[in-house]
Amino acid sequence: MAYAPQVDAFRKLHEAGCFVMPNPWDLGSARWLHGQDFKALATTSAGFAFTQGRADQDVPRDMMLAHIAEMVKAVPDLPVNADFENGYADTPDGVAANTKLCIATGVAGLSIEDATGQPDEPLYPFELAVERIRAARRAVDETGSGVMLTARAECFLTGHPDALNEAARRIAAYAEAGADVLYAPGPKTKEQIATIVAAAGGKPVNQLIYGDFGLTVPEIAALGIRRISIGGALARAAWAAFIEATRLIRDEGSFKGFAGNGPSAPLNPFFTADLKARDLKAHS
Repeated sequence: MAYAPQVDAFRKLHEAGCFVMPNPWDLGSARWLHGQDFKALATTSAGFAFTQGRADQDVPRDMMLAHIAEMVKAVPDLPVNADFENGYADTPDGVAANTKLCIATGVAGLSIEDATGQPDEPLYPFELAVERIRAARRAVDETGSGVMLTARAECFLTGHPDALNEAARRIAAYAEAGADVLYAPGPKTKEQIATIVAAAGGKPVNQLIYGDFGLTVPEIAALGIRRISIGGALARAAWAAFIEATRLIRDEGSFKGFAGNGPSAPLNPFFTADLKARDLKAHS
């Protein structure tokens, strides 16, 4: 079956080797990453939420869909994977309906997580979580889009008391339920990562860089990981510099270290050239 070029490219990236898929949070950061020759990009729910003055997990569905569509439009020649949180629904039918809405934005992939957002029950019960992935799988198949479905086990990030074993159990079940890619954010040791890779049963696994845990891209790839994402780390890095600069102004009356950056170098020349290239391509 013929899929959109971005979907075909995304599927090929997962067939062998390992690639890094960074996470822009707005049009400018997407174009910058595009210019650094990354082969695919992914949205970040946290990074986008901060641009809207909201906390992560507090962005309404339609606002998120509009953002995902903007990211797809920003890099039309690159695959974009959508961080679609929990599918914006608790029930399998709701996840299926919203999965189709996400696919309609033009993404090459999307992820569905099993975190509820409720502190008293942070993960969906096992059987319900599996049914939600099955429903998303059916929705993808019904569209005929070939969009890659990533299933996320949020056991580490929600503080499950037996996070590794429960994540491995869920990853294996999600692979059986039809997920194309498996993802358990949080493992940091080689042993933990290897356990998740084994649980996926040969299907591609995404590794989140969640803090600096001392492993390089080649070392992570050697463990069998096919895809590396960064989540909201780039957005948080930008915010960290911004927060420190505002602290210096407020507390010390100082502009040291950030105000003498000239004419926004290297951003001005990059965006000038990038926009010119886009205009030429659009009219060619």
